[in-house]
Amino acid sequence: MNVDEILKHYAAGKRNFQRVNLQEAEFTNANLTGADLSHADLRQTRLGKSNFSQTVLREADLSEAILWGTDLSEANLYAAILREADLTGAKLVQTSLERANLIKASLCGANLNAANLSLCLLFQADLRPSSNQRTDLGYAILTGADLSYADLRAAAMHHANLDGARLCRANLSRTIQWGNLATDLTEASLKNADLSYTNLSGTILRKANLQGADLTGAILTDADLQGAIMPDGTVHD
Repeated sequence: MNVDEILKHYAAGKRNFQRVNLQEAEFTNANLTGADLSHADLRQTRLGKSNFSQTVLREADLSEAILWGTDLSEANLYAAILREADLTGAKLVQTSLERANLIKASLCGANLNAANLSLCLLFQADLRPSSNQRTDLGYAILTGADLSYADLRAAAMHHANLDGARLCRANLSRTIQWGNLATDLTEASLKNADLSYTNLSGTILRKANLQGADLTGAILTDADLQGAIMPDGTVHD
């Protein structure tokens, strides 16, 4: 089926589009709320400004897809491939991204509040603010996620769960580029996380739990550690 046929069947009440091949298709401003696109081939598809809320995209291939401003709230993207996808400004509130591949993906200014990214691959992902919006990972579940070399400058990550996450050489430093905003990890859980050689200069880590975390070579210049639980279990003054 092509795009027009998909939209025609959707308008008629059909929701099952599993394994559909829509590589390089144009879906801008489309509405497929609640559709089932499990295992679909959506490589290099243009889905900008579309409504895919509550859509099932389990194990779908969205490599290099353009999803800027797309609403994926409460969607199921379990084990989906989003390698080098553009999710700038996308809405991913309470979205399931468990075990998804987001290597080198752009999530600038995306809203990932309360999203599930456990065991997700975010190697070299870009999570900086966009021109008008801060990337929101507040209350997100990132247990065991690989954020090595990721750019998380100025991201809001308060109360996020990063237990066992890999943040080796990630950049979470304060930056003047966005009004001197600091990456906010207030009350985040980073138990047993790999923070080796991570840039945490100016980062807000108030009441964060760093018990068992690896801070080898980490840069903590001007980091706010008030009330944080340190790797050895002591509480920072």
